[in-house]
Amino acid sequence: MKFVIAPDSFKGSLTAKEAATAMATGIKRVYPDAEQTLVPMADGGEGTVQSLVDATNGQLLIKTVHGPLNQPVQAHYGLLGNSNTAVIEMAEASGIGYVTEETKNPLIATTYGTGELILDAVSHGVDQIIIGIGGSATNDGGAGMAQALGVKLLNDAGEQVGLGGGALGEVAHVDVSGVDRRVKEVKVLIASDVTNPLTGPEGASAVFGPQKGATPEMVKLLDDNLHHYAAVIKADLGRDLEEKPGAGAAGGLGTGLLAFTNATMQKGIELVVEYSQLEEQAAGADYVLTGEGSIDFQTKFGKTPYGVAKTTKRVAPQAPVIGIAGHLGKGVAELADEGVIDAVFASPSGAKSLEQAIADAAQDVALTAENVARLVKVSH
Repeated sequence: MKFVIAPDSFKGSLTAKEAATAMATGIKRVYPDAEQTLVPMADGGEGTVQSLVDATNGQLLIKTVHGPLNQPVQAHYGLLGNSNTAVIEMAEASGIGYVTEETKNPLIATTYGTGELILDAVSHGVDQIIIGIGGSATNDGGAGMAQALGVKLLNDAGEQVGLGGGALGEVAHVDVSGVDRRVKEVKVLIASDVTNPLTGPEGASAVFGPQKGATPEMVKLLDDNLHHYAAVIKADLGRDLEEKPGAGAAGGLGTGLLAFTNATMQKGIELVVEYSQLEEQAAGADYVLTGEGSIDFQTKFGKTPYGVAKTTKRVAPQAPVIGIAGHLGKGVAELADEGVIDAVFASPSGAKSLEQAIADAAQDVALTAENVARLVKVSH
């Protein structure tokens, strides 16, 4: 009997690999001789680097880069073990976690450090870079990233403009002649489920700016600046990106990547499924276990358990897919009714404090997986 175990992280308590290991521990108590394949997963957001590195026996690297407020930060990224591919989370360099309520300022916050991570990955000779672009502190249209790659954003006097979304209104021309040839050749895969355009009422500034510290006045200025920036990109590079779905992701980093690198956008879970080789592993499965911290009605919108289940039903329709979560929310029954995730179980936590529930997460997930395995056993 073969079990494929492919959970996401349980945010705040277990990485995807730790969750998979806990599930495997529980199954082994009931089926000590069963074949188990662990495929740590993610959906393109937080934890994607660690999950893909773990799933492919890759390598985790650390690089000191400029954070969103131009401060030095230690950022992790990964080299996959099964392909000449790097995986980056922009939040590692330019994320909201590096700013406080007092220091949040999208007028000056920059994606420069994300560009530095791209350059470092290119220096390792990769052919492809997967970039997860959630959790940003920035609203600079990817301008800082571009500046780090060697793009010159010039004002009317031919001088380079400063960093941050507040400087974009000064951009008169873009000069890409200084970009390293290797950057132009590497294939960039943007992992994002965001479909917002760059500007307007559904754009980066209006929708995401306030959570990054933008006042209503700042939102107006940032939106105007991004509109101007997009017009310059269109005039100088011939790329019309302002209304493109996803261009507004991560404060417009989607626009910067599409404008200045060889980039395409793809749903995060689809990229992780492909590069973790989940299809190949699930094809021979008798049972598939997945899960994450919470499973609810939102799970069907690009979340890992749903992506794992859809993949399994495509390549191994006979294999039941079982979800384990720390919390079950509204809409769980609908997932089973759709015939995608066949059953969902809550990992027991009892009457515990949050701190104790987090501390006990591995043993609780293992116990839940053990009970799933016991159900499997009595049904055979």
